[in-house]
Amino acid sequence: MRDFVFRYGPRVEAGAGLSERLADHLPPGPVLFVTDAQLLALGLPRPALAALRRAGHDILIFDAVEADPSAATVEACVAAGRAGGAASVVGFGGGSPMDVAKLAACLLGGGERLPDIYGVGLAKGPRLPLLLVPTTAGTGSEATPISIVTVDGAEKKGVVADVLTADVALLDPALTLGLPRHVTAATGIDAMVHAIEAYTSARSKNPVSDALARAALGMLDAHLLRACEAPGDLEARAAMLLGSHLAGVAFANAPVAAVHALAYPLGGRFHLPHGHSNALMLLPVLRHNLPGAADLYAELAEAIGVRGGAAGFIRHLDSRLRATGLPLALNRLGISHNQLPMLASEAMKQQRLLVNNPVPVDEAAALALYEQAWSA
Repeated sequence: MRDFVFRYGPRVEAGAGLSERLADHLPPGPVLFVTDAQLLALGLPRPALAALRRAGHDILIFDAVEADPSAATVEACVAAGRAGGAASVVGFGGGSPMDVAKLAACLLGGGERLPDIYGVGLAKGPRLPLLLVPTTAGTGSEATPISIVTVDGAEKKGVVADVLTADVALLDPALTLGLPRHVTAATGIDAMVHAIEAYTSARSKNPVSDALARAALGMLDAHLLRACEAPGDLEARAAMLLGSHLAGVAFANAPVAAVHALAYPLGGRFHLPHGHSNALMLLPVLRHNLPGAADLYAELAEAIGVRGGAAGFIRHLDSRLRATGLPLALNRLGISHNQLPMLASEAMKQQRLLVNNPVPVDEAAALALYEQAWSA
Protein backbone atom coordinates (compact mmCIF):
# COMPACT_ATOMS: atom_id res chain seq x y z
CA MET A 1 0.00 0.00 0.00
CA ARG A 2 1.35 3.42 -0.95
CA ASP A 3 1.65 6.20 1.63
CA PHE A 4 -1.25 8.60 1.47
CA VAL A 5 -2.92 11.58 3.14
CA PHE A 6 -6.68 11.80 3.63
CA ARG A 7 -8.81 14.69 4.91
CA TYR A 8 -12.32 13.86 6.05
CA GLY A 9 -14.01 17.24 5.62
CA PRO A 10 -16.66 19.02 7.71
CA ARG A 11 -18.66 17.83 10.68
CA VAL A 12 -21.78 16.18 9.23
CA GLU A 13 -25.28 16.04 10.65
CA ALA A 14 -27.97 14.24 8.66
CA GLY A 15 -31.72 14.05 9.14
CA ALA A 16 -35.02 15.46 7.95
CA GLY A 17 -35.67 18.93 9.37
CA LEU A 18 -32.10 19.52 10.57
CA SER A 19 -31.76 22.66 8.49
CA GLU A 20 -34.06 24.38 10.98
CA ARG A 21 -31.36 23.97 13.63
CA LEU A 22 -28.55 25.68 11.76
CA ALA A 23 -28.40 28.50 14.30
CA ASP A 24 -27.01 26.00 16.83
CA HIS A 25 -23.76 25.94 14.86
CA LEU A 26 -23.17 29.66 14.33
CA PRO A 27 -21.53 32.31 16.52
CA PRO A 28 -23.38 35.49 17.53
CA GLY A 29 -23.62 38.26 14.99
CA PRO A 30 -24.92 38.89 11.47
CA VAL A 31 -25.15 35.89 9.12
CA LEU A 32 -24.42 36.18 5.40
CA PHE A 33 -27.01 33.79 3.93
CA VAL A 34 -26.00 32.83 0.38
CA THR A 35 -28.68 31.27 -1.83
CA ASP A 36 -30.36 31.88 -5.18
CA ALA A 37 -33.47 33.80 -6.13
CA GLN A 38 -35.40 30.75 -7.31
CA LEU A 39 -34.99 28.91 -4.00
CA LEU A 40 -35.97 32.05 -2.14
CA ALA A 41 -39.08 32.48 -4.30
CA LEU A 42 -40.05 28.85 -3.68
CA GLY A 43 -39.78 29.44 0.05
CA LEU A 44 -37.34 26.61 0.67
CA PRO A 45 -35.05 28.65 2.96
CA ARG A 46 -37.98 30.05 4.96
CA PRO A 47 -37.75 27.66 7.98
CA ALA A 48 -33.98 28.09 8.19
CA LEU A 49 -34.27 31.88 8.04
CA ALA A 50 -36.99 31.85 10.70
CA ALA A 51 -34.74 29.76 12.95
CA LEU A 52 -31.91 32.26 12.55
CA ARG A 53 -34.22 35.14 13.43
CA ARG A 54 -35.52 33.32 16.52
CA ALA A 55 -31.90 32.89 17.62
CA GLY A 56 -31.40 36.64 17.37
CA HIS A 57 -29.27 36.82 14.23
CA ASP A 58 -29.41 39.66 11.77
CA ILE A 59 -29.54 38.09 8.30
CA LEU A 60 -27.82 39.42 5.21
CA ILE A 61 -29.50 37.58 2.34
CA PHE A 62 -27.48 37.35 -0.86
CA ASP A 63 -29.65 35.65 -3.49
CA ALA A 64 -27.98 36.83 -6.71
CA VAL A 65 -26.14 33.55 -7.31
CA GLU A 66 -26.61 32.24 -10.84
CA ALA A 67 -25.79 28.85 -12.32
CA ASP A 68 -22.06 28.70 -13.08
CA PRO A 69 -21.47 31.71 -10.80
CA SER A 70 -19.13 34.39 -12.05
CA ALA A 71 -16.20 36.01 -10.31
CA ALA A 72 -18.26 39.21 -10.27
CA THR A 73 -20.98 37.41 -8.29
CA VAL A 74 -18.43 36.28 -5.72
CA GLU A 75 -17.12 39.84 -5.39
CA ALA A 76 -20.67 41.18 -4.97
CA CYS A 77 -21.38 38.61 -2.26
CA VAL A 78 -18.20 39.57 -0.41
CA ALA A 79 -19.14 43.25 -0.64
CA ALA A 80 -22.59 42.51 0.83
CA GLY A 81 -21.05 40.57 3.69
CA ARG A 82 -18.50 43.26 4.40
CA ALA A 83 -21.11 46.03 4.35
CA GLY A 84 -23.27 44.14 6.84
CA GLY A 85 -20.45 43.12 9.16
CA ALA A 86 -21.02 39.39 8.63
CA ALA A 87 -19.76 37.21 11.46
CA SER A 88 -20.51 33.90 9.71
CA VAL A 89 -21.61 32.52 6.35
CA VAL A 90 -24.30 30.00 5.38
CA GLY A 91 -24.43 28.47 1.90
CA PHE A 92 -27.93 27.18 1.17
CA GLY A 93 -28.69 25.58 -2.19
CA GLY A 94 -26.98 23.63 -4.91
CA GLY A 95 -23.33 23.74 -5.83
CA SER A 96 -23.38 27.34 -7.01
CA PRO A 97 -24.54 29.00 -3.76
CA MET A 98 -22.28 26.73 -1.72
CA ASP A 99 -19.25 27.49 -3.88
CA VAL A 100 -19.90 31.23 -3.59
CA ALA A 101 -20.42 30.92 0.18
CA LYS A 102 -17.09 29.11 0.61
CA LEU A 103 -15.21 31.80 -1.26
CA ALA A 104 -17.06 34.60 0.54
CA ALA A 105 -16.21 33.14 3.95
CA CYS A 106 -12.57 32.89 2.93
CA LEU A 107 -12.27 36.35 1.37
CA LEU A 108 -14.16 38.05 4.22
CA GLY A 109 -12.12 36.33 6.91
CA GLY A 110 -8.66 36.57 5.43
CA GLY A 111 -8.71 39.64 3.23
CA GLU A 112 -7.23 37.84 0.23
CA ARG A 113 -8.10 38.79 -3.37
CA LEU A 114 -9.99 36.34 -5.58
CA PRO A 115 -7.62 36.63 -8.58
CA ASP A 116 -4.71 35.68 -6.31
CA ILE A 117 -6.14 32.39 -5.07
CA TYR A 118 -7.12 30.55 -8.26
CA GLY A 119 -5.30 27.23 -8.24
CA VAL A 120 -4.33 24.69 -5.60
CA GLY A 121 -3.31 25.63 -2.07
CA LEU A 122 -3.04 29.39 -2.65
CA ALA A 123 -5.87 30.48 -0.34
CA LYS A 124 -4.60 30.52 3.24
CA GLY A 125 -7.36 32.20 5.22
CA PRO A 126 -8.38 32.58 7.94
CA ARG A 127 -12.06 32.52 7.05
CA LEU A 128 -15.37 33.22 8.78
CA PRO A 129 -17.31 30.33 10.34
CA LEU A 130 -19.00 28.44 7.50
CA LEU A 131 -22.06 26.18 7.39
CA LEU A 132 -23.34 24.53 4.21
CA VAL A 133 -26.82 23.13 3.50
CA PRO A 134 -27.22 21.31 0.16
CA THR A 135 -30.65 21.31 -1.47
CA THR A 136 -29.71 18.90 -4.27
CA ALA A 137 -28.03 15.50 -4.12
CA GLY A 138 -25.24 15.88 -6.60
CA THR A 139 -22.44 18.41 -6.33
CA GLY A 140 -21.01 17.30 -2.99
CA SER A 141 -19.81 20.91 -2.61
CA GLU A 142 -20.64 20.82 1.10
CA ALA A 143 -17.93 18.14 1.49
CA THR A 144 -15.11 19.65 -0.53
CA PRO A 145 -12.41 22.33 -0.25
CA ILE A 146 -13.15 23.36 -3.84
CA SER A 147 -15.02 26.27 -5.44
CA ILE A 148 -15.50 26.76 -9.18
CA VAL A 149 -16.24 30.14 -10.75
CA THR A 150 -16.67 31.37 -14.31
CA VAL A 151 -14.20 33.98 -15.48
CA ASP A 152 -14.51 36.21 -18.57
CA GLY A 153 -17.88 34.74 -19.44
CA ALA A 154 -16.78 31.20 -20.26
CA GLU A 155 -13.63 29.83 -18.60
CA LYS A 156 -14.06 27.82 -15.40
CA LYS A 157 -11.41 28.41 -12.74
CA GLY A 158 -11.09 26.61 -9.44
CA VAL A 159 -9.93 27.50 -5.96
CA VAL A 160 -8.75 24.41 -4.11
CA ALA A 161 -7.60 24.94 -0.52
CA ASP A 162 -8.17 23.37 2.88
CA VAL A 163 -9.52 26.67 4.23
CA LEU A 164 -12.63 26.25 2.05
CA THR A 165 -13.72 23.14 3.97
CA ALA A 166 -16.87 24.02 5.91
CA ASP A 167 -17.16 23.69 9.67
CA VAL A 168 -20.52 21.92 9.42
CA ALA A 169 -22.57 20.32 6.64
CA LEU A 170 -26.28 19.72 7.34
CA LEU A 171 -27.79 16.98 5.14
CA ASP A 172 -31.55 17.49 5.27
CA PRO A 173 -33.29 15.22 2.72
CA ALA A 174 -36.59 17.03 3.25
CA LEU A 175 -35.11 19.94 1.28
CA THR A 176 -34.76 17.73 -1.80
CA LEU A 177 -38.31 16.36 -1.81
CA GLY A 178 -40.17 17.16 -4.98
CA LEU A 179 -37.17 18.25 -7.05
CA PRO A 180 -38.04 17.98 -10.76
CA ARG A 181 -37.03 14.73 -12.45
CA HIS A 182 -34.43 16.35 -14.70
CA VAL A 183 -32.75 18.06 -11.72
CA THR A 184 -32.78 14.85 -9.68
CA ALA A 185 -31.30 12.97 -12.62
CA ALA A 186 -28.61 15.48 -13.53
CA THR A 187 -27.42 16.05 -9.98
CA GLY A 188 -27.51 12.33 -9.18
CA ILE A 189 -25.39 11.53 -12.23
CA ASP A 190 -22.98 14.29 -11.20
CA ALA A 191 -22.49 12.51 -7.87
CA MET A 192 -22.01 9.15 -9.61
CA VAL A 193 -19.32 10.70 -11.80
CA HIS A 194 -17.59 12.02 -8.67
CA ALA A 195 -17.46 8.50 -7.25
CA ILE A 196 -16.27 6.92 -10.51
CA GLU A 197 -13.58 9.50 -11.21
CA ALA A 198 -12.32 9.43 -7.61
CA TYR A 199 -11.98 5.65 -7.83
CA THR A 200 -9.98 5.84 -11.08
CA SER A 201 -8.03 9.05 -10.37
CA ALA A 202 -4.39 8.89 -11.41
CA ARG A 203 -3.40 11.14 -8.49
CA SER A 204 -4.00 10.68 -4.77
CA LYS A 205 -6.31 7.64 -5.09
CA ASN A 206 -6.06 5.79 -1.78
CA PRO A 207 -7.84 3.07 0.24
CA VAL A 208 -10.07 5.51 2.15
CA SER A 209 -11.22 7.43 -0.93
CA ASP A 210 -11.76 4.07 -2.66
CA ALA A 211 -13.99 2.81 0.15
CA LEU A 212 -16.06 5.98 0.12
CA ALA A 213 -16.34 6.00 -3.67
CA ARG A 214 -17.59 2.40 -3.72
CA ALA A 215 -20.10 3.06 -0.94
CA ALA A 216 -21.28 6.26 -2.61
CA LEU A 217 -21.73 4.65 -6.02
CA GLY A 218 -23.69 1.79 -4.50
CA MET A 219 -26.13 4.17 -2.79
CA LEU A 220 -26.50 6.40 -5.82
CA ASP A 221 -26.93 3.63 -8.36
CA ALA A 222 -29.53 1.87 -6.21
CA HIS A 223 -31.64 4.97 -5.57
CA LEU A 224 -31.26 7.26 -8.61
CA LEU A 225 -34.23 6.01 -10.63
CA ARG A 226 -36.33 5.55 -7.51
CA ALA A 227 -35.77 9.21 -6.61
CA CYS A 228 -36.58 10.24 -10.21
CA GLU A 229 -39.81 8.26 -10.33
CA ALA A 230 -41.01 8.89 -6.75
CA PRO A 231 -39.89 12.44 -5.90
CA GLY A 232 -41.54 12.31 -2.49
CA ASP A 233 -39.68 9.16 -1.36
CA LEU A 234 -37.78 10.45 1.68
CA GLU A 235 -35.72 7.28 2.06
CA ALA A 236 -34.50 7.47 -1.53
CA ARG A 237 -33.79 11.19 -1.16
CA ALA A 238 -31.79 10.58 2.02
CA ALA A 239 -29.73 7.87 0.34
CA MET A 240 -29.01 10.12 -2.64
CA LEU A 241 -27.97 13.00 -0.37
CA LEU A 242 -25.64 10.82 1.70
CA GLY A 243 -24.24 9.15 -1.41
CA SER A 244 -23.55 12.56 -2.91
CA HIS A 245 -21.77 13.64 0.26
CA LEU A 246 -19.60 10.52 0.43
CA ALA A 247 -18.67 10.95 -3.23
CA GLY A 248 -17.76 14.54 -2.43
CA VAL A 249 -15.41 13.48 0.35
CA ALA A 250 -13.89 10.90 -1.99
CA PHE A 251 -13.14 13.31 -4.82
CA ALA A 252 -11.96 16.00 -2.42
CA ASN A 253 -9.07 13.59 -1.78
CA ALA A 254 -8.77 11.76 -5.12
CA PRO A 255 -9.58 14.46 -7.70
CA VAL A 256 -11.88 14.17 -10.70
CA ALA A 257 -10.60 14.01 -14.24
CA ALA A 258 -11.58 14.10 -17.92
CA VAL A 259 -15.36 13.83 -17.59
CA HIS A 260 -15.36 17.06 -15.62
CA ALA A 261 -12.69 18.68 -17.79
CA LEU A 262 -14.80 18.12 -20.91
CA ALA A 263 -18.04 19.02 -19.11
CA TYR A 264 -16.84 22.45 -18.01
CA PRO A 265 -16.80 24.04 -21.50
CA LEU A 266 -20.37 22.82 -22.05
CA GLY A 267 -21.42 24.72 -18.94
CA GLY A 268 -19.24 27.75 -19.56
CA ARG A 269 -20.11 28.19 -23.26
CA PHE A 270 -23.67 26.83 -23.46
CA HIS A 271 -24.84 27.09 -19.85
CA LEU A 272 -25.86 23.46 -19.65
CA PRO A 273 -26.37 22.32 -16.04
CA HIS A 274 -23.15 20.84 -14.69
CA GLY A 275 -24.62 17.42 -13.90
CA HIS A 276 -26.16 17.17 -17.37
CA SER A 277 -22.81 18.12 -18.91
CA ASN A 278 -21.18 15.29 -16.98
CA ALA A 279 -23.86 12.88 -18.18
CA LEU A 280 -23.16 13.87 -21.79
CA MET A 281 -19.44 13.14 -21.50
CA LEU A 282 -19.45 10.15 -19.14
CA LEU A 283 -19.78 7.26 -21.59
CA PRO A 284 -17.32 8.59 -24.19
CA VAL A 285 -14.69 9.13 -21.49
CA LEU A 286 -15.30 5.72 -19.90
CA ARG A 287 -14.72 4.04 -23.26
CA HIS A 288 -11.61 6.14 -23.86
CA ASN A 289 -10.26 5.11 -20.45
CA LEU A 290 -10.71 1.36 -20.91
CA PRO A 291 -7.03 0.69 -21.77
CA GLY A 292 -5.94 2.14 -18.43
CA ALA A 293 -8.92 1.63 -16.14
CA ALA A 294 -10.66 -1.61 -17.16
CA ASP A 295 -9.67 -3.39 -13.94
CA LEU A 296 -10.96 -0.52 -11.83
CA TYR A 297 -14.24 -0.38 -13.74
CA ALA A 298 -14.60 -4.11 -13.19
CA GLU A 299 -14.12 -3.58 -9.45
CA LEU A 300 -16.82 -0.92 -9.43
CA ALA A 301 -19.11 -3.24 -11.37
CA GLU A 302 -18.64 -5.90 -8.69
CA ALA A 303 -19.24 -3.33 -5.94
CA ILE A 304 -22.70 -2.48 -7.34
CA GLY A 305 -23.61 -6.06 -8.27
CA VAL A 306 -23.19 -5.77 -12.05
CA ARG A 307 -21.79 -8.67 -14.06
CA GLY A 308 -19.60 -8.50 -17.14
CA GLY A 309 -16.57 -6.62 -15.83
CA ALA A 310 -15.67 -3.24 -17.30
CA ALA A 311 -17.83 -3.72 -20.38
CA GLY A 312 -20.79 -4.68 -18.21
CA PHE A 313 -20.18 -1.61 -16.06
CA ILE A 314 -20.34 0.70 -19.08
CA ARG A 315 -23.46 -1.03 -20.42
CA HIS A 316 -25.10 -0.66 -17.02
CA LEU A 317 -24.32 3.05 -16.83
CA ASP A 318 -25.56 3.54 -20.39
CA SER A 319 -28.87 1.95 -19.35
CA ARG A 320 -29.06 4.08 -16.19
CA LEU A 321 -28.42 7.31 -18.09
CA ARG A 322 -31.03 6.57 -20.73
CA ALA A 323 -33.61 5.58 -18.12
CA THR A 324 -33.38 9.03 -16.53
CA GLY A 325 -34.77 10.61 -19.70
CA LEU A 326 -32.02 13.23 -20.01
CA PRO A 327 -31.01 14.07 -23.61
CA LEU A 328 -27.63 12.43 -24.16
CA ALA A 329 -26.53 13.87 -27.52
CA LEU A 330 -25.00 17.30 -28.00
CA ASN A 331 -26.80 17.70 -31.32
CA ARG A 332 -30.12 17.73 -29.44
CA LEU A 333 -29.01 20.63 -27.26
CA GLY A 334 -28.36 23.39 -29.76
CA ILE A 335 -24.66 22.66 -30.23
CA SER A 336 -23.53 22.64 -33.86
CA HIS A 337 -20.88 20.28 -35.20
CA ASN A 338 -18.58 23.13 -36.14
CA GLN A 339 -18.42 24.21 -32.48
CA LEU A 340 -16.78 20.97 -31.36
CA PRO A 341 -13.18 22.11 -32.10
CA MET A 342 -13.78 25.17 -29.91
CA LEU A 343 -14.97 22.89 -27.09
CA ALA A 344 -11.88 20.69 -27.44
CA SER A 345 -9.64 23.75 -27.27
CA GLU A 346 -11.47 25.03 -24.19
CA ALA A 347 -11.16 21.64 -22.48
CA MET A 348 -7.37 21.87 -22.74
CA LYS A 349 -7.48 24.74 -20.24
CA GLN A 350 -8.51 22.19 -17.59
CA GLN A 351 -5.07 20.63 -17.12
CA ARG A 352 -5.69 20.67 -13.35
CA LEU A 353 -8.25 17.93 -14.02
CA LEU A 354 -6.83 16.23 -17.11
CA VAL A 355 -3.66 15.20 -15.27
CA ASN A 356 -5.86 13.01 -13.04
CA ASN A 357 -7.23 10.95 -15.93
CA PRO A 358 -6.05 7.31 -16.15
CA VAL A 359 -5.52 7.68 -19.93
CA PRO A 360 -4.11 10.90 -21.45
CA VAL A 361 -6.51 13.27 -23.22
CA ASP A 362 -4.95 15.69 -25.68
CA GLU A 363 -6.86 18.11 -27.91
CA ALA A 364 -7.31 15.56 -30.69
CA ALA A 365 -8.67 13.00 -28.21
CA ALA A 366 -10.98 15.62 -26.71
CA LEU A 367 -12.37 16.42 -30.14
CA ALA A 368 -13.00 12.72 -30.77
CA LEU A 369 -14.84 12.46 -27.44
CA TYR A 370 -17.03 15.46 -28.27
CA GLU A 371 -17.72 13.85 -31.66
CA GLN A 372 -19.00 10.73 -29.89
CA ALA A 373 -21.14 12.81 -27.54
CA TRP A 374 -22.52 14.91 -30.41
CA SER A 375 -24.26 11.97 -32.06
CA ALA A 376 -24.77 9.68 -29.04
